[in-house]
Amino acid sequence: MKRYVTLLIMLLVFLLFTTGCWNRRELNELAITLAFGIDSTMDGQYLVTAQVVNPKEVAMGKAGGGNGRSPVIIYQAKGQTIFEALQKMTKESPRKIYPSHLRMLVIGESLAKKGIGKSLDILSRNSELRSDYYIVVAKGMNAEDILKVPTALEKIPAINLFDTLKETAKAWSATSFVTLDDLITDLVSDGKQPVLTGVFLHMKGDKEKDLGNQNVEVIDTPARLFFQKLAVFKKDKLVGWLDEKQSKTYNVITNKEAGTAVNVPCPKGGKFVFHVTSSNTEMKGKIKNGKPEIDLNVHVEGSIGEVECDIDLTKSESIDKLEEMYEKETRKIFNNAIKQVQEKYKVDIFGFGEAIHRADPKAWKKLKKDWNKSFENLHVNLHVQGEIRQIGTIDNTFLEKIK
Repeated sequence: MKRYVTLLIMLLVFLLFTTGCWNRRELNELAITLAFGIDSTMDGQYLVTAQVVNPKEVAMGKAGGGNGRSPVIIYQAKGQTIFEALQKMTKESPRKIYPSHLRMLVIGESLAKKGIGKSLDILSRNSELRSDYYIVVAKGMNAEDILKVPTALEKIPAINLFDTLKETAKAWSATSFVTLDDLITDLVSDGKQPVLTGVFLHMKGDKEKDLGNQNVEVIDTPARLFFQKLAVFKKDKLVGWLDEKQSKTYNVITNKEAGTAVNVPCPKGGKFVFHVTSSNTEMKGKIKNGKPEIDLNVHVEGSIGEVECDIDLTKSESIDKLEEMYEKETRKIFNNAIKQVQEKYKVDIFGFGEAIHRADPKAWKKLKKDWNKSFENLHVNLHVQGEIRQIGTIDNTFLEKIK
């Protein structure tokens, strides 16, 4: 009997400390936020834009948007801090701004130039936020302008941005998707500076019409969002933009290239396309004659995507020749891109400093104090190996028969 009494007492004590779902959130009390935009204002405040899902318009079975209303709603507020601005949104939002499903964070270019470090503190501190969303910079404009553009193929603009960035990074490799953890890692690193992808808004006509419903009602949408170029940061401040070749070079060196197309000129005119399907870069740092050096060994595999020159693809020596042409062209592009970054921006976005640190920690202690200056004159030994695995479903092009 005593045993049962003891068990009953233990059970009662346990129930006293069981509070149930103390942090439960009811779905009808939340404003599901899929994108944030952060801008700086003329008076030194933050302008925060939240792209919130309109649940009635995205419910299953309502293809085409229910009553024709927008599938998302924009809420905005200003504040001395981002946290303050988010709290102020409750003045017009009937639901709590809930960012646990955030997909995109867009930072206005003017804020990026002033510095993004303070803006990231709340995002890394907030327990409701995951860190797998993508961070981009609105090139030449405010973030709010990007988040106000309706999209046709995907109902929700934030999902459209997320999926587009992922696909273009895989297929074109002139952009890169960066998460919060990736960005913070680069920000606090001594040997690598951050890089973010730029998002650009192109409008054909009147701004008010382009950003209205007309943008999803016609075939050739007048307002379109593009991902292009990579933003170069020195610590947390934007200092410039890479062009397309420089952006591709960055992705190859940092092992972020998943696939792209390279146009290679042929000796007797015309060109062929080397379709990159995989690449791997081995980076090694060293100290030679008291000076830091970097060895880059780039191995690229791909196929022939297109041929516009006179060459016999049935011969193995022809394939060898195409590989040599690709390697020569790629070395030229990569060397030029590295040199341009060294001379123009003078910041190590490639992680060469980290390679020196791994190779010689003692030497790095002296170099890291003024690494950007050493980076300007850093010698890079580049080796590129290209392998053509496939030539397609035909060998020689039918264009020769037409001639």
